[in-house]
Amino acid sequence: MVTTDISQLSAECSSWRQAMRNYREIFTQLKNDLQQVAGRISQKDLLQDVEHYQNQFHIQLINIHDIKHQIKALDQKISHEMASGQVSDQSLSEHEQLHNSFESLSHDLQALKAAFTQFLKKVP
Repeated sequence: MVTTDISQLSAECSSWRQAMRNYREIFTQLKNDLQQVAGRISQKDLLQDVEHYQNQFHIQLINIHDIKHQIKALDQKISHEMASGQVSDQSLSEHEQLHNSFESLSHDLQALKAAFTQFLKKVP
């Protein structure tokens, strides 16, 4: 593996971690927005939606935290392997799996954000 490929792996990890930091900020704000509108809601079906979004935001913030740390650990592993001369096939495989997890989580987060935006439009 050439050095540019390894630096690309590290750059991707850095980019993914920054994206997760951004998502954490967004979903923390959405959680705060939900708390603000929850006090104005009295309709039973909307209250069920509030509970659903509270649970989803909590779960997704945990997912963001977990994948951010997985990315950091992989980046450190790749850097360590690079210092010793070669990145292992296992690390390359982990990078690909983590990329798939990152893409999947990003898709889920965007869908949740869009659904919550639609929910806010229903709130009086």
